[in-house]
Amino acid sequence: MPSFDVVAEVDLQEVRNAVDQSNREIATRFDFKGVKALFELADGQILLRAEQEFQLQQMMDILRQKLAKRKVDIACLEIADPVTTLNAARQEVGVKQGIDTDTAKRMIKDLKGTKLKIQAQIQGDQVRVTGKNRDDLQEAIAHLRATDWNLPLKFTNYRD
Repeated sequence: MPSFDVVAEVDLQEVRNAVDQSNREIATRFDFKGVKALFELADGQILLRAEQEFQLQQMMDILRQKLAKRKVDIACLEIADPVTTLNAARQEVGVKQGIDTDTAKRMIKDLKGTKLKIQAQIQGDQVRVTGKNRDDLQEAIAHLRATDWNLPLKFTNYRD
């Protein structure tokens, strides 16, 4: 029986490269001269540090540009509210990896609503879709791509 897996994963090496490029750009930009501004990446979290909140907004724009150039989907970012103190501001940005259970359940319910002859099941942080013929699976992929899940969906492990 043909099958494929629906996953939501991000290449962390590309994220690391984008963070490094963002740090280099901040070091050379005129509006950040003499400002303690920094991007840090640790455990799938990007931490932005600056002196003021408006600088964090500029840093987020830089980070989005660098991620887009490296073909990392911006939908994978979970942007938290900035935390500001008297002399420093910081903001955490999470990088989503995998499909959470609630989203996976909504995907399965949505696929069942299409009336295609397929079965879908949750396997950890991914969803496996199986069906009797290839055309139904291709329609399922097209349907999942057309729907906005706020995740960078990829379709892997296709078996015929």
